[in-house]
Amino acid sequence: MQPGAAVVMDPAAGPQEKYQLITRNLQEVLGEDKLMAILKERELKIYWGTATTGKPHVAYFVPMSKIADFLKAGCEVTILFADLHAYLDNMKAPWELLELRTRYYENVIKAMLESIGVPLEKLKFVQGTDYQLSKEYTLDVYRLSSVVTQHDAKKAGAEVVKQVEHPLLSGLLYPGLQALDEEYLKVDAQFGGVDQRKIFTFAEKYLPSLGYAKRIHLMNPMVPGLTGSKMSSSEEDSKIDLLDRKEDVKKKLRKAFCEPGNVENNGVLSFIKHVLFPLKSEFVVLREEKWGGNKTYTDYEALEKDFAEQVVHPGDLKNSVEVALNKLLDPIREKFNSPELKKLTQAAYPKAKPAEKHTKNSEPENTVVPSQLDMRVGKVISVEKHPDADSLYVEQIDVGEPEPRTVVSGLVQFVPREQLQDRLVVLLCNMKPKAMRGVESKGMVLCASSLGEPRQVELLEPPAGCCAGERVYVEGYEDGDPEDELKPKKKVFEKLQADFRVSEDCVAQWKQRNFLTKLGTVSCKSLKGGSIG
Repeated sequence: MQPGAAVVMDPAAGPQEKYQLITRNLQEVLGEDKLMAILKERELKIYWGTATTGKPHVAYFVPMSKIADFLKAGCEVTILFADLHAYLDNMKAPWELLELRTRYYENVIKAMLESIGVPLEKLKFVQGTDYQLSKEYTLDVYRLSSVVTQHDAKKAGAEVVKQVEHPLLSGLLYPGLQALDEEYLKVDAQFGGVDQRKIFTFAEKYLPSLGYAKRIHLMNPMVPGLTGSKMSSSEEDSKIDLLDRKEDVKKKLRKAFCEPGNVENNGVLSFIKHVLFPLKSEFVVLREEKWGGNKTYTDYEALEKDFAEQVVHPGDLKNSVEVALNKLLDPIREKFNSPELKKLTQAAYPKAKPAEKHTKNSEPENTVVPSQLDMRVGKVISVEKHPDADSLYVEQIDVGEPEPRTVVSGLVQFVPREQLQDRLVVLLCNMKPKAMRGVESKGMVLCASSLGEPRQVELLEPPAGCCAGERVYVEGYEDGDPEDELKPKKKVFEKLQADFRVSEDCVAQWKQRNFLTKLGTVSCKSLKGGSIG
């Protein structure tokens, strides 16, 4: 039996039992009445699509777990490898790599399903370009474009399509294609994350205008990544790659956000809830005998309650997830250890040559670029006056690490202490630690400053809803790796800072490129045209 072998549902199960299995752990269902009506007559036809962009990571086990539920409930399931969507989404997948990445996705998704005991013969696999380039589909794209407004297309893709200052027309086509897929795949329902909701409601609004039926939509919650924010292929520390070595899994889990007693935005607990429990209906917390020995939980709520009451320690929880996760990853690692799949992986995701590192957008090799900076969203946990300097604060700032960082800031004259407490800030995390009047500072709070006198200073503000540890980056420089520590002699920050400015819309920028998080732009309150430091 495979590591996550699924339990088969009783063939005599009725519509209500199937409905419960199909909808368990979902955040929202649009079309519940229609779903029940179909189940009373026949099996549900459903599809899940994935754009073939960055490498799939362990969060993909969340939809895989639900696909196992759908199959147990007797559903006919189609998996769509949306290669054309990957290209349309701001060219996240270059045209020349589309075929290679689609093959990689097909192999890795199948390996994931096999590792959790899902029989592949019950699934249908489809590649988007197999039908999306047909005459009929293309004509429907034109028909749809004649009734959809630019406003609705942009709104529909806001949570899914990469948001940039000057969006491409391709991003506006994306929601329409995803809506048409429901008709061309001949399904009753589409399954996805709740971040797809606007595309789903877009499909419900516009498909009937072409004479096609409105479909059912099933939505998973967004599972927090290891930093406490959404798990993302572009944020290295927020994800565990399916092919990561065991030592890398241990290292990333050790750094994962898992504060004692905190069950909010806890990626470790979320992985247990949405992947490990549905697969095995139990979870074993591994502990030494002196701490009470191993304990088996048969329902998630009991585990969450014990964690909230600090009966279960974060270290024991992480170690237990590490063991369970490696059991799922071992067969995938073994499959991708073959020469053929190693070659495919390297071809689909070629590594940049050393000379090209940090040279995105064709800068010369020695040019400094914003991706060298490790900027993160931080939450100020405490603020105290420096014991030996009246102009300095000593802050404890959570940046998604096991312990908060001590940061010394010269903000006493500009920001009242009560305005700093519990505030979200932008912290530069890879400056060399520096002693400031006897207190070692491990970061710098970034602020906007007026250019004239009297000097005014305002904190840079991440978008509302950001989590501590979330990456802050400059538009166009999302994919570079920050330096572990900036070398003072190279003056990387100083060179970049010379081009930091606040726009007329109060948005923080570098060379007119916005500072961003996944939720939008970083800004200040009022200092238009100011400097940043």
